[in-house]
Amino acid sequence: MKLILSLHNIRSCYNVGAILRTAEGFGVSQVILSGYTPRIHDTNLLPHLRDKLDREIHKTALGAEDMLDIYSSGDIISELKKLRSDGWQIVGLENNISNVPLFALNNPALKSVLKDKVVLVLGEEVSGIDNSLYDIIDLFVEIPMRGQKESFNVSVAAGIAIYGIMNL
Repeated sequence: MKLILSLHNIRSCYNVGAILRTAEGFGVSQVILSGYTPRIHDTNLLPHLRDKLDREIHKTALGAEDMLDIYSSGDIISELKKLRSDGWQIVGLENNISNVPLFALNNPALKSVLKDKVVLVLGEEVSGIDNSLYDIIDLFVEIPMRGQKESFNVSVAAGIAIYGIMNL
């Protein structure tokens, strides 16, 4: 299984760093940063702002940010379409949605519908994946919740999803 992560509109540098550390630990192929997700080593920022973001991301990434193939996309829809045309399946991690193909990570049928090259799209911490990306996503996966909360922190959810998908 090859896996690319797409982090779109993740607000927190600490969540980005934690996701990067987890991605490196599981051998994720690439990470795409888009929307307003903070970028590591962002040359478009003034040096003092770049240094601040780098320090915040590093606080939870602990060096993983320099071990991964990470790049920025100014047009994530075009990027995802290109990846799809190159044989990658686009999978969104979401919950509490309807009218889309939705599989629980622990559903045995998920293994039969996933390809061997997956782009996992993660969205904003509170509102999830931007609706503008729904049409490009081939299917959605969700983490079954057993408690009263409806969702996990995005960095925790990323770890669960990466582990679940890589170990199907």
